[in-house]
Amino acid sequence: YTSEVYRAGIESVHESQRSAARALGLTQWQALRFAILPQAVRNVVPALLNGLVSLQKDVALVSILGVREAVREAQIYNARTFNYTGLIAAAILFLIISVPAARFTDWYTARERRRRGGH
Repeated sequence: YTSEVYRAGIESVHESQRSAARALGLTQWQALRFAILPQAVRNVVPALLNGLVSLQKDVALVSILGVREAVREAQIYNARTFNYTGLIAAAILFLIISVPAARFTDWYTARERRRRGGH
């Protein structure tokens, strides 16, 4: 999936950019490195950030905070004590991580849109 995002980003750069770089005497690889890829990266960053937020929602990235996933630990604690405090703590931890990531993605996308003159 990620490779398709990068491919689409490279293809989104107009062919005239490649032609202009070649006209300036750049080799094919230099044109790709100095003219095409910088523009392509700007085009794909919002999609990649959205993918990161989706990945975080689909896979509990909270597991990087400890050996076991925080939600699993909360379920084990709940099964032993019938106390939902652990699940609430895991949910709050998830929100602490996911809400700022989503806000950052929205902010970055809006900033890029303003830079390009869009509304």
